[in-house]
Amino acid sequence: MRRNLITILLTLVIAMTYASDIECVGIATQVVKGNDTTFIFRDEIHLRSNIGDVDWYRADGSLYASGTDEIYPDEGCYRVNNTHFCVQLYQGIDDLDFTIEPTCENTILHVTGSIGARVHTYSLSYNALAWNTEEWVDSAATMSGELKATLIMPPLYGSTPVRLCYDAEVRNALGMDSACVEVLLEPDSVKAVKMELTSLATARGEEGERSNERNRPTSQTLIQGSEYSGPLEVAFYSNPTPGAQFYLWKIYKSTELLVTRNDRDIRYVFSEPGAYRVVCAVNNQYCTSDSMEVSVQISESYLAVPNVFTPNGDGKNDEFRVAYRSLREFHCWVYNRWGKLVYEWTDPAKGWDGTINGRPAAEGAYYYVIRALGTDAAKNAGFSSKISYTKKKLKADESVIGIYQMSGDINLLRGKR
Repeated sequence: MRRNLITILLTLVIAMTYASDIECVGIATQVVKGNDTTFIFRDEIHLRSNIGDVDWYRADGSLYASGTDEIYPDEGCYRVNNTHFCVQLYQGIDDLDFTIEPTCENTILHVTGSIGARVHTYSLSYNALAWNTEEWVDSAATMSGELKATLIMPPLYGSTPVRLCYDAEVRNALGMDSACVEVLLEPDSVKAVKMELTSLATARGEEGERSNERNRPTSQTLIQGSEYSGPLEVAFYSNPTPGAQFYLWKIYKSTELLVTRNDRDIRYVFSEPGAYRVVCAVNNQYCTSDSMEVSVQISESYLAVPNVFTPNGDGKNDEFRVAYRSLREFHCWVYNRWGKLVYEWTDPAKGWDGTINGRPAAEGAYYYVIRALGTDAAKNAGFSSKISYTKKKLKADESVIGIYQMSGDINLLRGKR
């Protein structure tokens, strides 16, 4: 059948067999829908029997023609032996056109023209906006079905040409030009909006500098629902489609609403331990997007101190550094055996490289004193004069949680590189 169809298109003369008992003569094509077969002719309905003279019956069982191998029937449905089929002349659509009615939930196409009672197929092509992890980009989209006076499309979030073609396969098979009409959805007509919430954590220092910090993001992209050290500054981006005009951000700690903002993008510092939700929705005068949210878990503070480091340049344990998370204040002093201060620093991501005034310090034991406050310490927390070696955890007095007063020996051993 495919070979015969090619012959039709090239010579505009058909001798195409559609069923075992009959064939179409002239320019025609076959349309099958379920158990129904329809032969559509371009200029004239002309049928021939492949088995010689036969009786031709109408669909109602009445005899149409007797003892002949060719007929030129009217439009309708017929039967030869056990072959049931319908025939019709192709009829196009005069003055086809449509208008676009954008809404928040979908896009409505109102089609005009002489559609009539005949069945026509359609295909739509347009640009849909798609998120590619960084931005909204045009993405070619299509839609097809049975042509009706009203067609429902997905919502359109940006300006795009919408192209409507009808009966493409039938017209192609009949050697006819395509029949299409195109309408541009103007930018100021777009109503629907949506967004893609993304976030970016501000990482302190280089990767090597913060390798001793626990639960700090290793990349700047914040992973939803993960647990991090605080304080953590995060930029949140709404990434709206072009139709957005207004923005609503809400930040919750557990169920408590902490912040409401109306900027397109926001920054926030998570300074206390707990589970947070950042929720955003965008809208315009017509539509509101579904809200999106990201979860952030800020862990409790932690501080641990090693008892040895080996500054021999082998890239392993070359600095005296603490392991920590969620600290908002930090100060460490290092003294030699005679009580002289040899080094101090206030950034827990850094440490002592084992030098004094640029020269390698002698091997041996040094004494450190550390005072630090975690993000889980009370806002007015202070230090006592007493130095302890571990984090205090007194359930009877939670005011000391997150307060670190530590001292002890740190051994400098160079060894072999």
